[in-house]
Amino acid sequence: MNALKVKKGEVVAKKQDKVMEWYLIQEGSVVRQFDFAEVVMNRNSIIGILENEWFACNYVAREDTTLIVIPCKDAQDLRVILSEHENFRPIFLRTAVEQRHQSLCLYASLQKKSVLLHNVAESLYSEYKSICTEKLLDEQDFTRIESFEALKMQHKAENWEIANSNSLVKGYLKDYMQLMIRDDSLCVGAIMEAAAQMRRVTQGIAEMVNYQLYNRDILYSDSRDDIFHLYFGLAVQLSKKKQDISDIRKRLLHIVEIMSQLGFYEKKQVEEARELCENYDFNQVAEGRINIAREDCIAHILEYAGYSNETIRDFHSIVQQYRELPDVMATDNEARQLRREITKVFYDVYEKAFMRSVEDLVKPSPIILMFLHFGFMDASMAGEENTNALYNLTDSLGLFHSDHVYTIYDWLLQIYEGKKEPSRNEFDQDYNGYLLEMKRTGNITEEQMLAYKRSRKKKVEFEIRNMFMSGNRVTYGRVSSFCPIIMEEDFINVVEKMAVTAEKIENAINKVRRLDYSALYHEVMFSDPDRGINQEWIKKEILPDVILMPNAGTRALMWQETAGAKVDTPARFLFPIFTAVDLDELMIETIGRYRWEICRRVQGVYWNDIREKSLTSEYCDFIQYYRKNSDLSAEAKEKIKTALTRARNSYREVFVKDYQAWMKYESQGSFRLNKVSRDIMARYCPFAKEIRTGLSSNPQYQNAFNRLDAENKRKLQRFTTLYDKYQAAGGTITAALKENLRFYQM
Repeated sequence: MNALKVKKGEVVAKKQDKVMEWYLIQEGSVVRQFDFAEVVMNRNSIIGILENEWFACNYVAREDTTLIVIPCKDAQDLRVILSEHENFRPIFLRTAVEQRHQSLCLYASLQKKSVLLHNVAESLYSEYKSICTEKLLDEQDFTRIESFEALKMQHKAENWEIANSNSLVKGYLKDYMQLMIRDDSLCVGAIMEAAAQMRRVTQGIAEMVNYQLYNRDILYSDSRDDIFHLYFGLAVQLSKKKQDISDIRKRLLHIVEIMSQLGFYEKKQVEEARELCENYDFNQVAEGRINIAREDCIAHILEYAGYSNETIRDFHSIVQQYRELPDVMATDNEARQLRREITKVFYDVYEKAFMRSVEDLVKPSPIILMFLHFGFMDASMAGEENTNALYNLTDSLGLFHSDHVYTIYDWLLQIYEGKKEPSRNEFDQDYNGYLLEMKRTGNITEEQMLAYKRSRKKKVEFEIRNMFMSGNRVTYGRVSSFCPIIMEEDFINVVEKMAVTAEKIENAINKVRRLDYSALYHEVMFSDPDRGINQEWIKKEILPDVILMPNAGTRALMWQETAGAKVDTPARFLFPIFTAVDLDELMIETIGRYRWEICRRVQGVYWNDIREKSLTSEYCDFIQYYRKNSDLSAEAKEKIKTALTRARNSYREVFVKDYQAWMKYESQGSFRLNKVSRDIMARYCPFAKEIRTGLSSNPQYQNAFNRLDAENKRKLQRFTTLYDKYQAAGGTITAALKENLRFYQM
């Protein structure tokens, strides 16, 4: 077991990273981070003990910290460690029990806050309506409250679990430990039981954090569409009538105290709310809530982008003509022409608005944010209810962002800041290749080419005019009726339920990873000639970047299989930011296409050459010669013929359909594929060990799985021997090398 030193602020483990080992905190402390909740882990705490396959949250060093790296990832490893190091039994057991208690305490605290937020909001709104009726005051619309519900937990901790943990830690921990550490099975069982409980509790914590993150603006928001400003409006109305407002002021202060108690509002928001309560002169005219549905949003957006009044009037006219069509989804000449005109202006406006947003020091207004993130331009196009919902979402944009998930605006910001390179265009040209082609054809000079290579603005323009424009249209799903302005007709459910959050994307990816464990692994080269390794290909998992297109769509798109020329870079997937389609199925389909395209990239010109064995070459050979294949029945051959017709003779699309059946049905032991296709899938898209074990007794899978297990065992032995020699030569077994070893154990 090695010691690992990390500096204050360094990330020990990142959410979604694969758990390769555990880390025992020897000195210092580490913070388990959620969005606005955290747990401090002190000496003897173990990072990784609660996780199953991937880290559930970020772990960041709170100070300079020393960690002991423990080669443990499951119960079997734990049993070996505890039998070899008996002194670890009390340490591991105590920390598992105490960390479980820590998690349950945070869970209980967040649960109280979730209940408090819901109850206070419901109660205050009910009282608000009563006051308006009693005092004959104008009642303001607050549609948000209609869809505001109490949290329904999927991953729940029962009250008895919290009480049980509380009693154990505070009263009987010593006795409990003395009993459990007597026997390896008891000790391992108690630790793994606590770890499983922690996993469920952590998932529950994430649910509550998301609930609070999404719903906190119901009490107070920067957009002023909240309960606090409803009461603030009452105070203004009463002041105008020269009536006493002391009761309303008390309620406003009560809301501020609740905000402080809940702890998930920004300090600035709490201070602003308190200042309004204590020092605002309610006799003056107050700035009321914005009624977004009555705003001229088109004018607001185009003015922000720098357009003249004449251009704004012209665009208004085009949008109005489109709005007044009998059927906005029609594909006749008039509808198509109006959509073309709208589309041309939309992306030009987007480009200008984006550039102003990054050059201005002032944060864009909610209407501009709705345009940049969601494709909103007009309340009458989106519908009043959807408009208000999108407006409320501007207070919760963090829901749509993570290390690998971006809204289109966040993605373009990554391009602008130089953190990501522009995507390839539809002709498979990267940005530099495009500039070279422009220079070759005489469209730009050498000097211009060099300037454009450095230009952040030109890179953003390239991304908007290529990936964004194409990806937005395709992910919408109905290409012939696509309009880039988000419309009421696109929402077949409420906005909140159709929203594709980062958490939903990550969950969908993880469902694929649990079945097809090798789906996102690339082969990368490792080299350390000074210590005896000249060239060794190792497995590395690389999660894709998912970019959310600003539409309410029905399709996902595998835009490119790598970020650039190097194979060890993330793929780029495009998804609609709102959808009513099953996200898990969209993800399986997208990863199926990714599997095909990454194989083509790696194989190069040999991608369909059967002499070079690969997924694509074997599948192409199978489809090309299926009529002559004696392993296929007449019925199977007819199904392949039908599949080819539906896929317009695209071998890739036939494969994707087979991959979907493989993941959805064959993983459950329900046969959908023919013998040849199943064999190819079993060899190139194998299920995780747990699934294979469950299916291994079935003769349809037995041979392929046995071959895979034998091959993995052989490679594991070879790498273990190689690592031993490498360490003996002074080499360090890095996280990448450990991940490679783990790959052959899955």
